[in-house]
Amino acid sequence: MAQHVRAIKGRIGNIENIAQITRAMNAIAMTKVTRMKRRLAEVRPYLEELDGYIAQLIGRIPPDVEPHPLMAPNGSEALGVMVLNSDRGLCGRYKGDINRKGEELLQEGTEAELLAGGEKARSYFSRRGVEPLLSYSHTYDPPSAETARRMAGDLIDLYLGGRVGRIVLVYMRFVSDLKQTLVVEDFLPVTTESVLNDVLVEPSVIEMLDVSLRLSLQGRLYAALLETKTSEDAIRRQAMKNATDNAEDLLKGLTRAYNKARQQAITREIADIIGGAEALRTT
Repeated sequence: MAQHVRAIKGRIGNIENIAQITRAMNAIAMTKVTRMKRRLAEVRPYLEELDGYIAQLIGRIPPDVEPHPLMAPNGSEALGVMVLNSDRGLCGRYKGDINRKGEELLQEGTEAELLAGGEKARSYFSRRGVEPLLSYSHTYDPPSAETARRMAGDLIDLYLGGRVGRIVLVYMRFVSDLKQTLVVEDFLPVTTESVLNDVLVEPSVIEMLDVSLRLSLQGRLYAALLETKTSEDAIRRQAMKNATDNAEDLLKGLTRAYNKARQQAITREIADIIGGAEALRTT
């Protein structure tokens, strides 16, 4: 009986340690989510305005001018799948959902190239014998505009070089703390509706369009990184909260079992003492 009591006490101590860790991770993730939501709120209006500006630029291009290379097909049939995943675990369904969608897209096309974002994407596909054309492990945690600029530049070079004819982004879009949506978003070639207007552009529409399209792609990738990292932290926060709640439920059950076992042990010891005293009295 004493050994059973000690075993329960040991389990209680282990679960208390786990609950302390998950509670701390929950608090950290909550802080990160708040910070990332603030950054998202700043980026989304910028992209909306930039898209509107590009639409006006396209509306000013003369009909006899060739489409910009980033907006025109390049002749390649290959699909580039940019999977934006996590570098760390303990984030519930997050990494599995993104990897499975990326794998599904890679299997659909006869020609497809993996562009792996995050260590969890690289390692997942590596175990399945798929080596990425580009890999970004431990690169965008936390996301930065400079990182997005470099990654967007790599994707632009792949497209202009004809290595892939289409690039899609696979990531988790943040809707709210309790809702995140898996999305597949076309990245290249750029598809934007034109808006007819009489805006004057200097030095030239073509030059401004080239600069604006590259800025737009950098901004879109930056926004995707922010969306997916915000979603990751939100899902991790929820996972750690659930783990903490489960640990507390286990602690309640174990504490009741521990108290019951102790009570039984004490009762048995008292019965033994009474029995011994009674035996001494009657001899």
